[in-house]
Amino acid sequence: MIDFVRKNAYGIKDLVDIVAILRMPDGCPWDREQTHASLRRGLLEEAYEVIEAIEEENSAHLQEELGDVLLQVVFHAQIEREAGVFDFDAVCDIICKKLIFRHPHVFGETAVGDTAEVLANWEELKRQEKGQQTVSESMEAVARSLPALWRAEKVQGKAAKVGFDWYEPQGALDKLGEELNELSAAMNGGEAAHIEEELGDLLFTAVNLSRKLGIDPEEALSRATDKFQDRFALVETQASVPLKELDDAAWDKLWEQAKKESY
Repeated sequence: MIDFVRKNAYGIKDLVDIVAILRMPDGCPWDREQTHASLRRGLLEEAYEVIEAIEEENSAHLQEELGDVLLQVVFHAQIEREAGVFDFDAVCDIICKKLIFRHPHVFGETAVGDTAEVLANWEELKRQEKGQQTVSESMEAVARSLPALWRAEKVQGKAAKVGFDWYEPQGALDKLGEELNELSAAMNGGEAAHIEEELGDLLFTAVNLSRKLGIDPEEALSRATDKFQDRFALVETQASVPLKELDDAAWDKLWEQAKKESY
């Protein structure tokens, strides 16, 4: 057993030390085996659990989940520390320098009038910081690991900043109808690759419409999924026979009834 001083309250240095102890030869076998790749899923899950706590407006849950995310950060930094590349202090150093650089209106002499100017400056400073010379380079910097709807929205937003955009949501809505017709034609053609391409175009345009309407496509889809799930539960509750035995007419009747009851 490793000697460790128990405290009534711990801080960030304690967390760094605990993770280092867990990774020691006589620490925890599971922790020693972890790599950046093996921890990837855990980091994503913990981030989503933070979002869930925020949506619940539950401060105690949020405190716990933020700790879990912080553990992930410290763990990844510890792996790099063992490899002699960087440590947690270096992670703190780089984010502090980034925040100071991207807030010249706070830490420098730059004057801004409102949040819109702050965001515009942020994007320009971000491009300078990363050495991006073109809008295409800034698009390439959008992580491909993001959820597809989110990535599409960010890429479209970068194009919109230089004028490649519809003036009104109606333009995106009209384009959505055009893409739906193209998908229908592709389905009639029966070529799988073409159908996939046109379906992708339809989804991409739907994201464009949501962006023009000021709606987060991830949230909109999540709520639509919740609504579907709730209505399906009503159908299952009200069905007089196993769901697999329902015919089309029965499904339609129960679904319409569930829609009325869920409003």
